[in-house]
Amino acid sequence: MLNFGNKKLHGDTPEMREVAARICRDYLHGAWRKVTAEDIGFKHISGGLSNLLYHISLPTDLYESYYTKKHHSQEPKEVLIRIYGQTHGEGALEALITESVIFTLLSERGLGPKLHGIFPGGRIEQYINARPLLNKELADEKLSVKIAEKMAALHSMEVPLYKEPTWLWNTIGRWLKTCDKKLKGDIPEFVVTLLRDVDLKSEAKWLRKRLEVENSPVVFCHNDMQEGNILMSMDQDKENNAEEDPELVIIDFEYCSYNYRGFDIANHFMEWVYDYKEDNYPYFRENRSNYPSETQRLTFIKSYLHARGSKENPKKILKEVEIFTLASHLLWTLWAFVNAETSQIPFGYWEFGCSRLQAYFQLKERLSCNMQIKRKVECLSLD
Repeated sequence: MLNFGNKKLHGDTPEMREVAARICRDYLHGAWRKVTAEDIGFKHISGGLSNLLYHISLPTDLYESYYTKKHHSQEPKEVLIRIYGQTHGEGALEALITESVIFTLLSERGLGPKLHGIFPGGRIEQYINARPLLNKELADEKLSVKIAEKMAALHSMEVPLYKEPTWLWNTIGRWLKTCDKKLKGDIPEFVVTLLRDVDLKSEAKWLRKRLEVENSPVVFCHNDMQEGNILMSMDQDKENNAEEDPELVIIDFEYCSYNYRGFDIANHFMEWVYDYKEDNYPYFRENRSNYPSETQRLTFIKSYLHARGSKENPKKILKEVEIFTLASHLLWTLWAFVNAETSQIPFGYWEFGCSRLQAYFQLKERLSCNMQIKRKVECLSLD
């Protein structure tokens, strides 16, 4: 079993290069059995916030000499190594196993990268000649329509998993337990100030009752469709192909489960607000003005409904998504607090958690005010 110790493993370091070479020697065949840390192609890829991603390639001379003689042409020349981030609490191992099963199913159905191997702490995937979308590209109408179609395809899948929407509440419950202990310890003062008079367990209980009123359809969801998990083919990422339809691939199925449709769409819209390509601490940038306009949201929802062959009212789903935005805020608040000071990935987890929690309470207050105004209007009309 791989042992990474307590090191903050990230970037192009000698330690990570050695780990990558060892994984390839142990889990791949052919020319890969001979690779060393010195001769592999090694590049850290900026991916999500839960995993470490590395593009590994065979040296050209070794690849050509070995496969010319052995004729094992099915071996990949390059692969992607994914090392899982910190896992927490009960159910974490089960979640990893489930994610691996989902990845394999999507791979077999041509909806995801090919799986080359699974090792303790991560897996080896097909390397796709593509790049993650930039945060600003989520607002590109052509790309947004394609993302909506990809989401619709996932939501239409039948997957051999438990069909009830328990993932959201089980995950929130598990992370609440971890936070309950962690937030009683030594935490930053700005977090203490924000959490004063806040009962996260009560919020989760209230939220569950509120969301169940919406009767959002339960479908197979990605649950983390942010720009880092949406790849665009590099072959089309050229000016002379600007008129062609973009080819997108969805990756990173760590959080996939049966869940409420409203959550998956709401969560994607919130990702327009957060840019994770910031070079300096806290390594993310928040810009609430980037949240999609009503027109942009309707364009996405209409494309989604068209791809699913549904005649539902887009404005009804617009309201559903707005309510489920509360769930997105609370879930990633807890995720951030759980990962603060324990994750191997450098990121301002405390700051991100506080940002999402502040947004949660602001939206909750606005929705409550809107409901009160609606009730007053209804009462006046009855009079």
